[in-house]
Amino acid sequence: MSEAKVKAINLQALKSAIPEVKEIPVSKRNRAPKPVEEPKPVLEDSVIEEGAAIADGEQLDENAARVKDADWYVVHTYSGYENKVKANIEKAIENRSLQDEILEVRVPMENVVEMKNGSRRTVEKKLFPGYVLINMIMNDETWYVVRNTRGVTGFVGPGSKPVPLSELEMKPLGIRTENISVDFEEGDTIVAVAGAWKDTIGVVRRMDFGKQTVTINVEMFGRETPVEISFAEVRKYR
Repeated sequence: MSEAKVKAINLQALKSAIPEVKEIPVSKRNRAPKPVEEPKPVLEDSVIEEGAAIADGEQLDENAARVKDADWYVVHTYSGYENKVKANIEKAIENRSLQDEILEVRVPMENVVEMKNGSRRTVEKKLFPGYVLINMIMNDETWYVVRNTRGVTGFVGPGSKPVPLSELEMKPLGIRTENISVDFEEGDTIVAVAGAWKDTIGVVRRMDFGKQTVTINVEMFGRETPVEISFAEVRKYR
């Protein structure tokens, strides 16, 4: 066998022993490796629920403290202007964002039975004509808003100095002096456990900490009607 033929055979064997190296495309050369994303921390449901519970508790504490700081006062109005004064003060509360300082404006009413043309009927009449009750935190701004409402002639008190009603004076007016702590808020589902709406289930639409009442919608005559129920008569629906 010639020397040239031996060299050709050896060269062919060498080529078969070396693995084929594929050329890397230019577009893929020197490309930086993709960064590895670290997994995002996952909050446990219990942590989220605990945070929400703390926030709800703080809100309830703030509401209770606000009610505790407020007192009931009486303002004198022109005769026949009671409802107009109430509406004007409530409008001022909304415009000045005083919902946390003037909690409720009330014109006390009573049911009176009248006989007219031989028929008996029950009508609502003002319990104290010429007066409006206000549950408020007394300060310069709230005093100014109420005192300068059209139709108001002044606060009831010595020298027109505002004097809050005592507990003894509030009882005949049906005003609660004991604040009820609740564990629900607007948007929660509650159930009435006593009173005229017992066993009624509804979603809280509004809470009035001054009156200690909650408003839910109840279906009546084919449509939803807002109903006001005392805090003492409802519980959170589990």
